[in-house]
Amino acid sequence: MKGPFYADLHNHTTASDGDYSPQDLVAAAKKAGLSALGVTDHDTIDAVGEAIVAGDRHGLEVVPGVEISVRFKRPFFTGTLHLLCYFSKNLVADSTFQQIISDTLANGRGPLLVAQRVREINRFFGPQGSTPMLERALTCEEIARFAKNASRRHFALALSENHGIRSPEQVNAIIGNHSPAYLPSGIDLDTVTGFVRQFPMLSVLAHPAAGSFPGKGHYREVLPPLEIVEQLLPEFLAAGLGGIEIDYPGHIPAHRDILRTWAKKYNLVVTGGSDCHDAVARPIGVCGISREAFETFKDHIPMKGNL
Repeated sequence: MKGPFYADLHNHTTASDGDYSPQDLVAAAKKAGLSALGVTDHDTIDAVGEAIVAGDRHGLEVVPGVEISVRFKRPFFTGTLHLLCYFSKNLVADSTFQQIISDTLANGRGPLLVAQRVREINRFFGPQGSTPMLERALTCEEIARFAKNASRRHFALALSENHGIRSPEQVNAIIGNHSPAYLPSGIDLDTVTGFVRQFPMLSVLAHPAAGSFPGKGHYREVLPPLEIVEQLLPEFLAAGLGGIEIDYPGHIPAHRDILRTWAKKYNLVVTGGSDCHDAVARPIGVCGISREAFETFKDHIPMKGNL
């Protein structure tokens, strides 16, 4: 193994907001010296099948997964947190699973949400808005041009490339959690709970401390600080949370120590991953777990989800 990690369990492809095709992601993982790879696109499993085939070809173990957006509207927090849900290769071929997960996750991200967000952005920041920042109205077609499964990144690309708004401060003012136009993406936690019980999976709290990262960078994005995540943790535990992502590029050592105490206190499996989106800004193989930790991780995936 070239790198220090055996498995990188958090990565994205062109099926959501990554630059790599499933085949290219697997090839990049192999080149980075990894032995196992989690494919966890935002709210879709479209890339998993292709990745598994590519993994078999390259001699690399692919773990099927999905990063589910979970929305909250609380007095202390309005926004989205993420759950990494891992399942078996057997489920990938299950047509009932495919249809239900597609229909369920589409409720939290898709054309309807894009249309609602575009309307709100124009209402506040369009030419006739209360705080005009756009010289012309944003359109749904602009967002759809970047991806079928649009995320915040695609809104940022549209603002930058089509409207000349490139300052991170300006972009965040328009699409950030504290923007008056902000509408959380994702599905509610009760829906996730029902789905995970119907199709047994290992659910892992993704990058819980990234919102407290002290510097600038892609890994912080607009996630809430660790204190907010801690307030919501009991709800995740009640929903059957089984793991927590600790080894992550946006987690400083002090926060990793805090998360390890959570893992020990609540008997959570420890995972890690690079959150790879591309080859430069968010590359593969910069975070992960050891072979021993990976075997423990696999042991906690339900038998129906046996790898």
